[in-house]
Amino acid sequence: MANIILSKSLHFAQATISAYLALRAKGHYKLADQFVGAGTSIGANVEEAQAAHSKLDFIAKLTIAHKEAREAKYWLRVLDREELLGDFQEMPRLKREIEEIISLLHSIIKRSRENLK
Repeated sequence: MANIILSKSLHFAQATISAYLALRAKGHYKLADQFVGAGTSIGANVEEAQAAHSKLDFIAKLTIAHKEAREAKYWLRVLDREELLGDFQEMPRLKREIEEIISLLHSIIKRSRENLK
């Protein structure tokens, strides 16, 4: 069975890199660095969670991924200007995907915490 959050976070990271390259091509290096850091760390933390040594460690890693996803969502709002990424074709999809990722992570974390009890 496929792990949907692993797949979605990897796909989002790849799309984030495309946005990063588009921003750099326009000379927005600092903004590009901020966004790519948040966008790619979501999947890295989800991947780390797969090898967690305990349920608490699993929850901690996914909580970090959730925070990074919220940061990526913030950067998408900031970057949604014509001179930045407003004309980036993947922008609507990135916005939808980050919402799905945030919702999935929230649900997984909540369920995992409930299973601790």
